[in-house]
Amino acid sequence: MSLQRHSFFGIRLSSFLPSAASATLALAVSACTTAGDTEDTADLVLRGGRVVTVDAALPEAQAIAIRGDRILFVGSDSEVDAYTGRGTEVIDLAGRLAIPGFIEGHGHLMGLGQSRLQLDLMATASYQDLIDLVAEAVAGAQPGEWIVGRGWHQSKWDPAPDPSVRGFQTHDALSEVSPDNPVFLRHASGHASFANAMAMELAGVTADTPDPDGGEIIRDEAGQPTGIFVETASALVGAAYGASRDSMTTEDLQAERMRALLLAQEEAFSKGVTSFQDAGVGVQTLEMYRKAIDDGDLKLRVWAMVSASLPNLAEVLPAVREVGYGESRLTVRAIKAYSDGALGPRGAWLLDPYDDDPGNTGHNTVPLEDIEAVVRLALQHEYQVCTHAIGDRANQAVLDIYAAAFAEMPDAAEDVRFRIEHSQIVDPLDVPRFADLGVVAAMQGIHAISDGPWTPDRLGEQRTLNRAFQFRGFIDAGVTVMNGTDTPVEDVNPIPSYYGTVVGRMNNGEVLNPNQLMTRMEGLEAYTINAAYGAHEEFSKGSITPGKLADIVILSQDILEIPDDQILDTRVDVTIVGGEVVFTRQGG
Repeated sequence: MSLQRHSFFGIRLSSFLPSAASATLALAVSACTTAGDTEDTADLVLRGGRVVTVDAALPEAQAIAIRGDRILFVGSDSEVDAYTGRGTEVIDLAGRLAIPGFIEGHGHLMGLGQSRLQLDLMATASYQDLIDLVAEAVAGAQPGEWIVGRGWHQSKWDPAPDPSVRGFQTHDALSEVSPDNPVFLRHASGHASFANAMAMELAGVTADTPDPDGGEIIRDEAGQPTGIFVETASALVGAAYGASRDSMTTEDLQAERMRALLLAQEEAFSKGVTSFQDAGVGVQTLEMYRKAIDDGDLKLRVWAMVSASLPNLAEVLPAVREVGYGESRLTVRAIKAYSDGALGPRGAWLLDPYDDDPGNTGHNTVPLEDIEAVVRLALQHEYQVCTHAIGDRANQAVLDIYAAAFAEMPDAAEDVRFRIEHSQIVDPLDVPRFADLGVVAAMQGIHAISDGPWTPDRLGEQRTLNRAFQFRGFIDAGVTVMNGTDTPVEDVNPIPSYYGTVVGRMNNGEVLNPNQLMTRMEGLEAYTINAAYGAHEEFSKGSITPGKLADIVILSQDILEIPDDQILDTRVDVTIVGGEVVFTRQGG
């Protein structure tokens, strides 16, 4: 193909260089020999590879020039010589693929960091694996010390737990290995938890404890709690764990939280994530983000959704609003709301009962009138609303709420880009409503392959084919589809989630719904420019375009061209944020 050039200044500066000098510079990979640096000289140049810009004006190039935190030029290797001076650092792409930095479209930043400080149960393949990890933790703990962790998922275990109640394990084996330590383990989805006998005793949970609104205590035939707490019921044990931390000093708590934040940033950079859309944070967390930015520690770009559970939300919204704070490191102009739970613990709110739990249609976890109030507040304060909705009943209800609010306040509703987070199970009749209302579908491709093997158990084969993970259906209807991981529910790594949208092959070798896959390019757009659009940030990020923020990732393989079975082997070689190299992969 014929490579064009694309300059921030609109001047073909390479035409001023003698051809011999250009030829010499084209060979340079780490040193530069131009006569002198000018205001147009780049601080960093990437050259010698395939640059996929996700910008229709110049879809592909060979080289990128960066000055400060912005992209200066995109074009050919020979043309980038004009921007290369004595002080320019040059990275030889050596044929590798450079793309815009991945934007995590829906994750939990502090949850990711905290998962690095707790028991990681993501890899447990059986209930026995979980018990073994807890027993090991107990051996290194003091009596009375809480053992906390996250990541178990009963539907991913082989063999299935036995004994079990409604598919969930019981606490007896867990309590046996932890008689003197309370244990509190969050489900991978974050929408259920598992506690041992001592934790339940500290929480005051007995057979007489009623189910809270929007939640359920799973009980055995005798009415005794099994240790499983679904949705809002988890707060019963969570409160006891929180009380145990009251003795910690403010300084110790702050230091622990800061450590978790920086661990999360480290993990994100290693996976090529340059921007992180944080799905539900409080005022104190936002204050910590600002401090970390001011101190120069937080370089990851964070777009945060304020938690709608704040009792004083109306007063908080104008106080916490930020757009591009700290050189575009923090933006706060969205609200996170909830309408239901998750599919794994059967908390997603469905139009029809679960196939494997007849009579259960899931949970509406927050009263619809409360969501309506949040939506009105958002429109009044020019905030986006990002509502968690996984089940088809939940998605329908949220669309109804959005539609009514837009009709009531049409001027405020212009181009608001309200979102539905997950959009996992949707009635096909509701898909075009997303487009009609301008609602963004913030989905997670990784769920199509991690949840896929057991989704038909919950929904049945036909409902799964017609309603689950409708990537193609949304795109064809004109809906903007984003991607993400919902970390720490899943690894923050974008590559498996990208794979989930474009290949969709599960561990059992099957594809849940082949008719719903994206093209490779659509998959990349969902993780870059579409995610930027979903945050009103498409003019500053999401593509490799002169004038935009210099957030770039270099991959070990070309995920747009390699065979399907090689995509998951792709690694991030280099991550660049604002023109600064923040991660370089070591070793092979």
